[in-house]
Amino acid sequence: MRMIGWTVAAALLLGGCTGKEHDALLTHYEKNKHYHKQLIKTEKVQLYEDNLTKVALTATYLNTYTPDKNVTEDERFIIGLYIDEENFDVSGYEFNLTLNGQPPLRIVPLKEGDKRLKDISFVSDWAHFFLVDFPHQNTKRLTLVFESERYGKGTLHFAKQAKYVFTKKAFD
Repeated sequence: MRMIGWTVAAALLLGGCTGKEHDALLTHYEKNKHYHKQLIKTEKVQLYEDNLTKVALTATYLNTYTPDKNVTEDERFIIGLYIDEENFDVSGYEFNLTLNGQPPLRIVPLKEGDKRLKDISFVSDWAHFFLVDFPHQNTKRLTLVFESERYGKGTLHFAKQAKYVFTKKAFD
């Protein structure tokens, strides 16, 4: 009987502690819900030279999935580009960026402090950011390829709807 009493007391104590942490976590999530939704739609790739990161590219897919087949809006990304070179000037840097083999329609540089970067993850002072539009893709899966003549190629995979929809079932 004594053992049952201690078990119940321990459960109540642990339940009380986790309740406060749980509430704090939910409050934090609610305040930053848009940031967390964008984080889920963000991918990162790094290119190396002599085991050192020379290029880091982050991409956040901005479109919202709608099953309506009549929606043909451009595919939009915010791209963050860090290149580890002295006096790096992005305008003189040679690279290719494609989405499912298609080149971008527009690349618009974003200035530091741009409001569109507010809820984007991996924003840093040493990266350059761009709003990039690609032609609409009629597929649910997207492959963004960044290619640098000097550092090689990096591939990022996106999905218009939740990625878990495309994973194999645990039980058949």
